[in-house]
Amino acid sequence: MREFTRLHRRLHPQAEATRLRTAVALALAGGATMALFKTVAAVVTGSVSMLAEAVHSWISTASEIFLVAGYLAARRPSDDAHPLGYGRESFVWSLFGSIVMCVVGAQVAIWRGITQWSTIEPPPDYRVGYAVVLFSLAFQCLSFARAVRFVRERAAERDLGIFKHVLDTSDSQLRAVVIGDLIALIGLVIAGLGMALHQLTDEVRYDALGSILIGALMGLAGLVLINVNRRFLAGVPLSRERQELAIHAIEQHPQIERVTYFFAEYVGPDRLVVAARVIVAGDPPQTEVARILHEMELRVMEHKSVERAVFALAPPEEFEKRRQA
Repeated sequence: MREFTRLHRRLHPQAEATRLRTAVALALAGGATMALFKTVAAVVTGSVSMLAEAVHSWISTASEIFLVAGYLAARRPSDDAHPLGYGRESFVWSLFGSIVMCVVGAQVAIWRGITQWSTIEPPPDYRVGYAVVLFSLAFQCLSFARAVRFVRERAAERDLGIFKHVLDTSDSQLRAVVIGDLIALIGLVIAGLGMALHQLTDEVRYDALGSILIGALMGLAGLVLINVNRRFLAGVPLSRERQELAIHAIEQHPQIERVTYFFAEYVGPDRLVVAARVIVAGDPPQTEVARILHEMELRVMEHKSVERAVFALAPPEEFEKRRQA
């Protein structure tokens, strides 16, 4: 997934179609090439650990198709039928990829490890397997480093740590890529150790154990991603800290006396719908109140993360609470 950063930056409403197709093609070609190398190594060596890594790579390549589909769906502008945009579709497509990783990847890797556990056979020549592992580690480390740099930039915008941002971000595709790259790195190390221990001890169960562990990692990662996507599909509000910052920013407007109600929920990758009730300063006529509220909606929607904003005048009981206070 080395090309993800380039792909992520270009998948936006103003992206040029030609450059977009190039980025997608490079991302898929890179993933498929690594999967092919691992598959050849698994066939040549007979290593079930390497086979598990090959399965993981093919699933990651297939997941990239889901990721691209999610971005293409989410980048469509809002319309009359979908005033909040199409951002939630990205959570659906990411959920599909997570299910494939959890069900297919984990099942194949664990099943192959179990069936190979009691097999008695001399260790094969693992030189091809070692070469593919080393090459893949170098490629994957570069990919992971680029992903981490990209996440660090995004996390710095919100004053968050890298891991906190990965777990909390509404960008489900970014989270899937980072976790997928991390699992790939760990899986390659496990596959290499499984083959080495098999060769040193003549015990095939080490190779089988490697396949089982890689399958367990895929299953665990899939379950984590499924749960996060489920949460965002159900609706995740803006954090309390960022809500307070938003309320403070609104109350800085000279014509807004107080925000009595504020709600913001994610409706896509870094896309929010905002609703607020406010008390307007003074006692302006109805037409002026309508103008102020509409102006606030437009100003809030100028923020790159806001898909739609709706402002309303606070009801009479909230005016009474203000007077009593």
